[in-house]
Amino acid sequence: MSRESYLEGGCLCGAVRYRVEGAPNWSAHCHCNDCRRASGAPFVTYAGFPPARFRWIKGQPVRFNSSPGVFRSFCGRCGSPLTYEGERWPDEIHIHLGTLDHPEAIQPQGHVYTAHKLPWLKLADGLPEVPIPPDEAKRK
Repeated sequence: MSRESYLEGGCLCGAVRYRVEGAPNWSAHCHCNDCRRASGAPFVTYAGFPPARFRWIKGQPVRFNSSPGVFRSFCGRCGSPLTYEGERWPDEIHIHLGTLDHPEAIQPQGHVYTAHKLPWLKLADGLPEVPIPPDEAKRK
């Protein structure tokens, strides 16, 4: 994907839509407990973008302060999770890759929080695995 391009996405019912411009800073599968609970899925795939390249183009999501310094947005009508914003990453907004109209446009680069991965989930994609991100390990 070129830096001049954009991608659009939104919730299941179509009430909330967004646009991101350019390529993401990164993309990864997150296996942490909080992301699993927030999504209802075994893991969540995100892509991180600078906030200046992200905008809501239809409707407004509901924002939920899921833990100290963390805000998750979702559609207030259908419940689709849309974004993650955290004080640890003040210069990024993380979008749920599955909410893009064309999620295949962004290739995940790895798995994070694999120490929390569900034991029945077998990873065979060959992507790098990070059990606990280094900045998180220092905080413990």
